[in-house]
Amino acid sequence: MSILRAFKGLRPKKEFVSKVASLPYDVMNSEEARKMAKGNPLSFLHVIKPEIDLDPGIDLYDDRVYSKARENFLRLQADEILIQDEKPCLYIYEQQMEDHIQRGILACASVDDYQNNIIKKHELTRKAKEDDRTRHVKELNANAGPVFLTYKAHNEIDAILEDFTTANKPEYDFNAEDGIRHTLWVISNESIIRRISSIFKNEIPYLYVADGHHRSASAARVGLEKRKEFPGYTGEEEFNFFLAVFFPHNQLKTLDYNRVVIDLNNNTKESFLEKVANSFEIIPYDGQGAYSPEAPHYFGLYIEGKWYRLKAMDKLIKKDDPVASLDVSILQNNILTPILGIGDLRIDERIDFIGGIRGLSELERLVDSGKYKLAFSMYPTKIEEIMAIADKNLLMPPKSTWFEPKLRSGLVIHML
Repeated sequence: MSILRAFKGLRPKKEFVSKVASLPYDVMNSEEARKMAKGNPLSFLHVIKPEIDLDPGIDLYDDRVYSKARENFLRLQADEILIQDEKPCLYIYEQQMEDHIQRGILACASVDDYQNNIIKKHELTRKAKEDDRTRHVKELNANAGPVFLTYKAHNEIDAILEDFTTANKPEYDFNAEDGIRHTLWVISNESIIRRISSIFKNEIPYLYVADGHHRSASAARVGLEKRKEFPGYTGEEEFNFFLAVFFPHNQLKTLDYNRVVIDLNNNTKESFLEKVANSFEIIPYDGQGAYSPEAPHYFGLYIEGKWYRLKAMDKLIKKDDPVASLDVSILQNNILTPILGIGDLRIDERIDFIGGIRGLSELERLVDSGKYKLAFSMYPTKIEEIMAIADKNLLMPPKSTWFEPKLRSGLVIHML
């Protein structure tokens, strides 16, 4: 069974929250982060993307980057922009994107649960990124950004959160610059905290990493390293836990995670399409705008200013294999690798990935610019597919999932 634990959150004073809270570190590059934080010295991007305050040519893993993160973090505390709650709390975190609402519990998850696969994963991590976040956590001695966890929805938890949010005013309620509404309530009532924690301990057998594999892996690494530093540890120290938001699975929204490729691997457009036709039905798309796949096993292809619908032939769909039957696997195994020569998606520089929040017009823009030769639009991977694969201890191909809305960093911080 799973652990959900209250903690003394470090968080912005109410009047500063909209300026402090930022998008997570891994959804923008350094230049985009500089633009987002320009004119806002309180932005938490100065902590999680500290290179924005240094020379643009600096290596992202330079010692000065991590030192700057710590300096900026300490400054926010010294200036009393961030203050710590006096007693352990749970936090209800609600996000609204247009008509979609998701409501979760911001709390601590357990390093032991991560190690023992009570917290299930569905993707591999990249060593460089994991090392980077590990050092960042150690430098701050804090989890600056939450891991996005999900669990199979539970009626009593839903009811507790509904009753609390109805009866109590939120601590924070603001619209971010991207239009997403963020609302947070603080639960300090010990009986409610005990009941929620008890339900997770006794009735929620597993948690699932929806987003944040590098954050969770690095947080667990730091916890294990600190145990070696403190061999007399009891298990109750804060370094045995890490920051997360726990969402019920039926409230989550997955979007398409699309692909753009730099070249045709020495194919002409005609020879490329001829090879694709061996495994896919190719249908010219005559609709308005870009083509967004309407069902699993359909793909959009944009090349030389034109969209095509690709329908995977039945022979490609291995219904007895939950990984091979994913659209991301079908595309990888039948086009990206054999025709376009793209191997490991985690390191191949000829492919890039575009989250669905940017829209299909972004695919057209990138291809029309000449930087990329073709693009694929995807049908979103379902949360039930993710959980089924994790339950079998299998791994999904890289860049299979994109969740929206993104959790804000700097809203509540967990000190180790």
